[in-house]
Parts: sequence; C-alpha cells; structure tokens
Amino acid sequence: MREIVFTRNSGWIPNVIREDGELKLMLGAGADANHEPRTFTFSISEAHLAVIREDLARHLLLWSAVLPLCDDAGTRGRLDENAAVALLDPILLATPADADALFQRIRWDRSRLVSHGADIGLLERGQVCAAMRAATETSNGKRAQEYHAGRRRAERGAVLGPLDAAILRYTGQYLHGATVPRRTPDAVAPELLPEVMRVIATAEQACAGMRIGRDPRRGNRATDRRDWDRMATTVEAAVRRSHPERVDEAVRTVSFLMCSEAADRSRRTPMEAAGHRADFGGSARKTALSFTDDKGVEKKWLRDSPRTAAAEFWEFVGDRSAADNEVFTIEDEERGEGIQLHFYADSIARIMTLREGEGGSDPEYRVEYSLVDGIGGYRNLVSAFVRGGYAALEQHGPWMSDVAEFERARRRREAR
Repeated sequence: MREIVFTRNSGWIPNVIREDGELKLMLGAGADANHEPRTFTFSISEAHLAVIREDLARHLLLWSAVLPLCDDAGTRGRLDENAAVALLDPILLATPADADALFQRIRWDRSRLVSHGADIGLLERGQVCAAMRAATETSNGKRAQEYHAGRRRAERGAVLGPLDAAILRYTGQYLHGATVPRRTPDAVAPELLPEVMRVIATAEQACAGMRIGRDPRRGNRATDRRDWDRMATTVEAAVRRSHPERVDEAVRTVSFLMCSEAADRSRRTPMEAAGHRADFGGSARKTALSFTDDKGVEKKWLRDSPRTAAAEFWEFVGDRSAADNEVFTIEDEERGEGIQLHFYADSIARIMTLREGEGGSDPEYRVEYSLVDGIGGYRNLVSAFVRGGYAALEQHGPWMSDVAEFERARRRREAR
C-alpha cells in the first residue's frame, strides 16, 4: 500500500511516500520504451524527511543529484538505489561547505536548479547551497533554456553584447538557432528596440527587389538554394559593413530572417508567378503538350487550359519529383519534338523526330544534350521550348549530339 507523506505544489519535485511502512522518495524521470514516464523510488529516513519538509533548497539539490542516476537507468534499467541513498546524508544533513564539495565531485542537473531560481553566478562558482537561498517551488523553464543557450555559446567562445542578444530575441533565435525566425519585437527591451530596428532596416534595404524562387525538383514547397545563398550573402555583407561591431551569430540571424520571409512569400505565390519567365501566350500555337516522369505517369496540357504550360509542368514536377524520380519529359506530339530534363545530372536533352517509323521500322530521332545551371536554367529552357519548340532552344546551347563529348563536359564541370 502506498501513502503520500509529503508533497510540494510543483508536481515534478519528488514526493515522500510511505510504502509497506517504509519511507521512500519517489520521483518521475525519463521514459520507458513506450515513451511512458518512469517512476523511481528509494528509501529515506525520518531525519531526511524532516529536512525535505523544512528546506526547499536541500530538497531541490537532492533532486538535481538523483536525476543523473535516473538517466543511467535508461528506458528499462533499475535505479542504483545504493548510489541514491549515498547522496542523502551529504546533501540533506551535511554543512553547506561539505554539500558544496560533494557537488564538485558528482554529476547533477544544473537546469533543474536554474529553473527553480538558483543564483547563476553562485552556481557557476560552486556555491550551490548559497545559490539556492532564493529557490522557488514554481519552475521557470525558459530561464533554464536561456542559461543553457548561454553555456553553449560560452563553450564555442561566443560572447554576445546586449544588442546582439536583443537581435536574437527579436528573431526568436536566442534559445535555438534552428528555430524558424520570426519578428517578435515584444521580446526586446524597449530601450534596445530602436537599435535592433536599425539593423533590420539595413538588411531590408540590402535585399530589396531580391527574391527566392521555387525549386519544384524538391517538392512544391521547396525554394531555390542558390537564390537563398545569394540573398544571405548580400544581407550579411551589408549588415557587417554598416554594423561592424555585431557578432556573427547576430548577423546570421538577420539574414536568416530575410531569407525565410522571402522563401515564405515565394511559397505563397501561385506557380504562374513563381517562375523566372512566363509563357506570355507564346504557347498558343501548340494544341497540346504531354508531361511524363520516370515512373510512366503522364499529364496533358491543352491550349484552352486556364494555366500556362510551364506552370502546369512545374506543378507536375513538384508533385512527382523524388530521389528515385528525377527524369521528366515535355513532348509536343503534333510537331514530333520534346525535351527531357535530367535533374540528377543537371542536364537536358532536346529531341526531334526526323522520320516516323513505317512498316515496322523504328523512328529516327535527333537527340542533343546540354548542361543546365540550376533551377533557373531549367525554367528558362522549359519556357523557351513551350514558346518556340525545338528551334527556340538553339540559343541556350551549346548542344552536343555526341554522348561521349557530353559526358566529358559533364565531368569537367563536376571537377571544378
């Protein structure tokens, strides 16, 4: 039979229970293989219970010291109860100096103490008992997150000034650099916000008119990595030039914000407007086009379609493109010509039917290859073919009919 003897207002701080007549400390920590919380118990004495009741600081110190033992137990192991019991007297009953000395020798969970109000300066100097004089039962998880973010930066040798920290708070990246940035002016101290906005204004002016296009080769929501890198480089150069005292992390978070916002605008732009060129109605002379992928899936575009052929094609690519599906074809059956895009090799082939197959003979084709420079190059080639067919691609060469020559050109590019 289990009876709760002592508990605090915070549900996570360990409770004292009586189980089959024996006092035990009970705490939840970690999770099992099914991601369910694990509960651990170990024996304590009446003397330990008395300190736990009266001294919140010692109670929290004991918790922080036991948690690493719970971590060691993993998803299904047993708590090392002997090691846990061995912590009781040195933490709960010893002098502050002896308790401080113990924490110099053992592993303990700093974040738990920081979240419950520990004085960080004293904690860093090893004065754990003094650090816990202002401890609270309620937990502030954000305080612990900020503490660990600061420690990670210190380990990297990064030092943030007040304005650098404010810029990171403005973008929401102070705690986690991988977080998608956003504008959060309320997170910045009012006296620093004007300075933050001056830095942001520099970035906005630097990338005004720049855009990050869509890259359907990687899905309908993917954006062009080259455009992203180009914008990031532009913004970072401008911010460093105008605000040379800003640290790299602050500069990067501003460029990340600008690029993320541009990419989001692109994702919300209809495919017709997302391309580098539109068809401008030039495909009206074509009655139909056929789009196919490497899996044999086909989609038709007809002249009376409300959308442009290029937009329809790139949507088809965005829907179908995958690691094992990187070859796409546009064919004008009426004119006997087409193009085949090889995304895996950054190349394209243009194909013209020279002679239809007759009497069981195979048709004869002219096939020429060219290298392609990123998604922008593919967009230009697709638009040119949609507007003017095989002949309109001539200016986008050089085109090579010799496969060996083309492979040599491709290897030379890869070697650069």
